Amino acid sequence: MSVQVEKLEGNMAKLTIEVSAGAFTTALDKAYQAQKNKISVPGFRKGKAPRKMIQKLYGDGIFYEDAANSAINSAYPAAVEECGEMIVSRPEIDIVQIEEGKPFIFTAEVALKPEVTLGEYKGLEVEIKQPEVTEEEVNAAIEKEREQNAREIDVDDRPVQNGDSIKLDFEGFVDGEAFEGGKGTDYPLTVGSGAFIPGFEEQLIGKNIGEETEVNVTFPANYQAKELQGKEAVFKCTVHSISVKELPELDDEFAQDVSEFDTLDEYRSDVQEKLLQQKRDAMKREKQNKAVEKAAANAQMDIPAPMVNEQISRMVDEFGAQIQRQGLSLNQYLEYTGMTREDLGEQYRSEALRRIQNSLVLEAIADVENLEVSEERLDEETQKMAASYRMEADKLKGLLGESELEQMREDLRVQAAVDLVTDAAVEVDAVETEGDELEEIAVEGSEEVADEFEEVTLAATDEEA
Repeated sequence: MSVQVEKLEGNMAKLTIEVSAGAFTTALDKAYQAQKNKISVPGFRKGKAPRKMIQKLYGDGIFYEDAANSAINSAYPAAVEECGEMIVSRPEIDIVQIEEGKPFIFTAEVALKPEVTLGEYKGLEVEIKQPEVTEEEVNAAIEKEREQNAREIDVDDRPVQNGDSIKLDFEGFVDGEAFEGGKGTDYPLTVGSGAFIPGFEEQLIGKNIGEETEVNVTFPANYQAKELQGKEAVFKCTVHSISVKELPELDDEFAQDVSEFDTLDEYRSDVQEKLLQQKRDAMKREKQNKAVEKAAANAQMDIPAPMVNEQISRMVDEFGAQIQRQGLSLNQYLEYTGMTREDLGEQYRSEALRRIQNSLVLEAIADVENLEVSEERLDEETQKMAASYRMEADKLKGLLGESELEQMREDLRVQAAVDLVTDAAVEVDAVETEGDELEEIAVEGSEEVADEFEEVTLAATDEEA
């Protein structure tokens, strides 16, 4: 095998890879062995016809596709290693020559890791709003705790009111016919929550336990069940129970129940301090993010489009894995939103570019500053990871391959660059505007340091009503 590298514009390159005629013949034999039992040749039992006989009957190219794939899968990784280029995208393959008895030649167009020209990255001014906790925030946090410790009290001497928790039977009909998914028994519902389609819950207000009633609604035009979109429906409903939340009294006893403190004042002070610490942590992450952003803005680099597309693909996959944990597949999400994978990817384009810029700049800073990771620091990180998996550190380290350890070492180098830029940054008081809040930024060390992960909220549509 041989490889030639042609540098193209925009940090792209074309690798011309030549596989020897003998190696390609071996790939053809491998393809023949894999397929021969599936091919019928008159006069031969399946699997017994010689390769030349099959090629004569079906054409010389019958095994070319599989042989080419085999040769490419074998030769391309070796070519990448031999050429020594830092490739940051999947290859675009083009076959130049494919013929038995001759070398197999193909090209691979790839993106190369761009060089970075650093600008100023120390002493950068970043606007930071100093954290403070208001009385309203403390009250809201305590009220949330009261809600979580509330108990349900059954009510049987009045009709349904807004905010009640009820259980009901219902069955829906369109044009007099019951439809799939429109029936529920002892279904729990908080009236006013908006869990059901618009207009449904309001019509239950004023109804008594055991009272049969009809609820008339129109399904939204964008309802997930297409056969019901825009249709008028009648639901026959019966409320079986009504309950309300009873919040605990806000007193010392409540403080003792929900905390280690004896008095409400002590508990309130602790809540305030914890909220303040949360804001301090968020401020630290905000400073970190803004400092890295400024360092990236001061640098120069030419990022190839395929590199951005690779990052977009990873981010879409990350999003798919996230919503999968919430019980929704990526295909379902795309169907509900009317988007394609490409549409979703375009929404990530600017963020993907930002991530790449930040990552490249941090790596360049780590190189310029000669930042290294000691074995002690690597062991410390391994111990943290082992603790999260509830494993012994030595056992985890034994399971990790050299490539995984090297990636951990590189991640720690980049994190050291983040710390360097952040520690050298100068805080400037931000001008306060109404509604300002500290931006929550997550720094992920296991994949890309200083990545900002967006929290995606899905509006879940109730499929039963």
